[in-house]
Amino acid sequence: MTERPDVLIIGGGAIGVCAAYDLAGPGCRVTLVEQGGLAAGSSYGNAGLIVPSHIIPLSAPGALTSGLKWLLDPESPFYIKPQADLKFTWWLLQFAAHCTPAHVRHAVPVLHALGRASMALYEQWAALPGLDCGYQRLGLLTLFNSRQGLQAAMPDVRLLQANGIEAQMLDGAQMREMEPNVLPGIVGGTFYPGDAHFTPDQFVRALAGLAGQKGARLRTGVEVLGFERTGRRVTAVRTTRGDFTPDEIVLAAGAWSPALARDLQLNLPIQPAKGYSVTVKRPATAPRIPLALGESRVVVTPMNGPDGPVLRFAGTLELAGFDFSINRRRVDAVARAARSYLPGMDDLETVEIWRGLRPCTPDGLPIIARPQSLENVVVATGHAMLGMSLAPITGKLVGQLVRHEPPALDLTPLRMERFL
Repeated sequence: MTERPDVLIIGGGAIGVCAAYDLAGPGCRVTLVEQGGLAAGSSYGNAGLIVPSHIIPLSAPGALTSGLKWLLDPESPFYIKPQADLKFTWWLLQFAAHCTPAHVRHAVPVLHALGRASMALYEQWAALPGLDCGYQRLGLLTLFNSRQGLQAAMPDVRLLQANGIEAQMLDGAQMREMEPNVLPGIVGGTFYPGDAHFTPDQFVRALAGLAGQKGARLRTGVEVLGFERTGRRVTAVRTTRGDFTPDEIVLAAGAWSPALARDLQLNLPIQPAKGYSVTVKRPATAPRIPLALGESRVVVTPMNGPDGPVLRFAGTLELAGFDFSINRRRVDAVARAARSYLPGMDDLETVEIWRGLRPCTPDGLPIIARPQSLENVVVATGHAMLGMSLAPITGKLVGQLVRHEPPALDLTPLRMERFL
């Protein structure tokens, strides 16, 4: 069978579902296809943070140095696996070239504008009937158990403050007043009151349900096999469940986007970055608000699981290609990190161990654009660890591109051709 939607969205994660929600409605037949289930990729087991405070790109001064320093440490938070792959080598060279103060100055206002606009949409959506996902805007608290770690955070706090982000430096007493359940060794930290958290897969599925109520068709278990193209238009999308002949196509398949894009003769410079999370039954000593464990680079988030309250530990970034193996030493390091900051973190009951791949560009900015070579395709991917944070504004921008409306934000820094 051949289906003829107005818009076909490829990808059932946060980005694709937000685009479906924006586009669905009278006068626009929207179909979303996903090779697995909704929120089955990195939208499932992530830290569940919405962080407009996160405006410093992944490619920042010192990032590559840290990766090389931790190269031989099996428990390090950032790991680069040597690969005999020319695309990966090119990506790594581009990443290194972007790890400069000048690039940070370029990227910070872009990420700030995206984060601020996305948070405004989250605040609107939080009141929608049926969007039950545990959304709370309680801020993000970063703990440090060393003076060195606390001092190292000060330049970033000053940078955020200079760019209009509310950020506070706290001493140990102020930290314990805000979150009493910390160990005595905590010397201080930082607080970002504008951040929020939720249960990410619950958000994606709930918003997908609302998109369905607006008329979107959500089809899971549909794998895209290839495309047919005539000139600057894609005329058909071949899948395992039949063909689609849409007027417009949105490619929002996360880390899988480059493989699909190659059949469209598009080169997306994206590498999959593996992250882990460990979800446990929430202990009595769990923190009230999300915590970032400064030296360990692990996030601790209280959430609502399907069977009751849980606590999620999330961390690590592995540049290791499409490797879905679970490194137990890294998993154990993520779960163990909390014991240096919080009481009562021993003998916790594990609910789930998860790993997922985040799509990373070499400059730390997403791609939200129409390729110059195709007139009916929109690409929305490359959000790295900010997919949940930036999904609503990305969905809105995708909708504006599809409808040929002026975008709400300047998309010049997010165009594909910036890498050429």
